[in-house]
Amino acid sequence: MRLGPVDMLEVLVHDGIPKSSPGPDGRPRPPIPLGRRVPLPGRGTTFVREVPGPPGAPTLLLLHGWVASGGLNWFRAFETLGTDFHILAPDLRGHARGVRSTGAFQLTDCADDLAALLDTLAVGPVVVAGYSMGGSVAQLLARRRPELVAGLVLCATAPRFSPTLALAPPIDSLLGAVASGARLGGRIMHVPSAPLRALRSRRPARPRDFMQWTVDEFRRHDVRHLFEAARAATTFDSRSWLREVDTPAAVVVTTRDRLVPPGQQLESAALIERTSVYEVDGGHAACARLHFVEPLHRACRDVAARAARK
Repeated sequence: MRLGPVDMLEVLVHDGIPKSSPGPDGRPRPPIPLGRRVPLPGRGTTFVREVPGPPGAPTLLLLHGWVASGGLNWFRAFETLGTDFHILAPDLRGHARGVRSTGAFQLTDCADDLAALLDTLAVGPVVVAGYSMGGSVAQLLARRRPELVAGLVLCATAPRFSPTLALAPPIDSLLGAVASGARLGGRIMHVPSAPLRALRSRRPARPRDFMQWTVDEFRRHDVRHLFEAARAATTFDSRSWLREVDTPAAVVVTTRDRLVPPGQQLESAALIERTSVYEVDGGHAACARLHFVEPLHRACRDVAARAARK
């Protein structure tokens, strides 16, 4: 369900750290598309990175996994996907600069945030590509607002994440206890700090290289929401209703994934009609590898083409 800092560093050793490029102001910056904050009426404010794509291109909504962000999950793929798609890559609530709330994290709220984002930007229907936990949110969006979803690309994800029915209850209890502690700790520690604000104000407005940007992305997460998101993901199960989703779909299977085994990933293909399957030789952090981009690109183009003929 995640792309953590250890996974990121291990992958970058093999595939290389993306080089900085000059920004609009001439200063070096990470080669990640710029983003903007978007107010969602009645829900809060989210953050979305955007690639315009060619004129008239279909819109591709990219949903990241747990402990990632729109930029972290898809940084390898923006340039390639942008040759065929108008891309929107939002941060999910509680992650990086996504929506913040005092309530408990729920995957359905993430789906409703995205529906509000598409309504606000007046785009849709869109092809939705979801990675790991983002795949759960993509499924929920297709169920709750089917008119907004032209197709689904499910990557390193499944209709369920629970390791076994025997292990799910204690995992759920543990994550629930940790999330409750984090919520209480957040209330206790929510004390204004002038020195901390002053320290932050002296930092550069934007990071100058990829690794600085990566660290900054992880620091933006809401810790309480991360624990609650893990709990929500491990208890997610769409097997009872996923057959009802009537949209072109593709499954991108990470064949050496030990967190979400390939057999579980293929359950989505068995449940959704008109599903094509693409394989990636890699584990759960395959999205950060260069060789992930080509099968992802083929899957997205395939689904978009079938959606256009529907």
